Amino acid sequence: MSEVIHLNLGPIPRTESGRSRLGKAISLHIAGVGSYVPPRIVTNEELSHLGCDSQWIVQRTGIRERRFAAAEQASSDLGYLAAIDCLERSGVEAKSIDLLIVATITPDYSTPSTACVLQERLGCTAASMDVNAACSGFVYGLITAAQFIRGGGARNAMVIGAEVMSRTVSADDVKTYPLFGDGAGAVVLQPSETSEDVQVRFAGNAGLDNRPGILAYTLGSQGDIQALSTPAGGSREPLTQEGLIAGRHYMRMDGRSVFKWAVRCVVDSCRDVMAAAGLTMDDVDLLVLHQANQRIIDAAVKELGIPREKAFTNLDRFGNTSAASIPLALSEADRQGLAPRGSLVLLCGFGAGLTWGTALVRW
Repeated sequence: MSEVIHLNLGPIPRTESGRSRLGKAISLHIAGVGSYVPPRIVTNEELSHLGCDSQWIVQRTGIRERRFAAAEQASSDLGYLAAIDCLERSGVEAKSIDLLIVATITPDYSTPSTACVLQERLGCTAASMDVNAACSGFVYGLITAAQFIRGGGARNAMVIGAEVMSRTVSADDVKTYPLFGDGAGAVVLQPSETSEDVQVRFAGNAGLDNRPGILAYTLGSQGDIQALSTPAGGSREPLTQEGLIAGRHYMRMDGRSVFKWAVRCVVDSCRDVMAAAGLTMDDVDLLVLHQANQRIIDAAVKELGIPREKAFTNLDRFGNTSAASIPLALSEADRQGLAPRGSLVLLCGFGAGLTWGTALVRW
């Protein structure tokens, strides 16, 4: 059933110097963060009629429930409500948004982009585009928007992660279907008070710039590992009646390969980013990983040596919401006062491609 390629599950690729490609730090201000989840709660017990074992789901993933979108809701509907929540919390008017990036693998349509749908609905005059990097999509979108901010191409950039994952997996796939849920999260980025880039102090240098922004980041991909894929529906394999009957429009996952790769990816990329910023894991105030699997999170946290209480999780209530998971977690953490101004927040997303994105943010 699972058409995957088992290749190169070692450490993440590095340059000839032996390091990841690390981006230059960017000074910016996160004006606000918001979120939205559909009201319908689907517990593990409700999936038992499909052949899903409730205790197996909890033991293997940590997930107890997830949210499913209503039949009439698409990703843009979830993203819109997250955007409105974010705008209210940031005090920014929708018409002021001049860049709109939506991270999603469940767009409303193949074209136009979900970002364009939201641009019209929000009533803003903004460059708009979707980013498809699956579960690391939000970090990809965040870094893309940050580059626009640094280059002067935007002053109020909104990045939204919005997914309706419940429609991407067949209910017959009892090991994969229970993992996913629907939701959306959004942030607004603005230039900081100074237009100068944050000056990162490397180990051995005195002091650290306390201005808000992205202190270090890395993005990467391994296209030779296709352990998460949707075979049909693109130009390689247009969707046909036969393909529909065979369920080739549904996402397929080799969970074992993804698990092994994800732990290594998180640990390697987080260490690279912290080293580039001249900091240690002890300096991290809040760790927000993509909410894919509790065992992945626990294994990574243990390997990194970060206290468990610093790693925010809401996986048990929302499941894997792909590109929405990090902004959804950030929104909850922010509301709980876990990310006060000046705190250091380490973000790491990993997903289909396979791709990863890790960023250290001074809130």
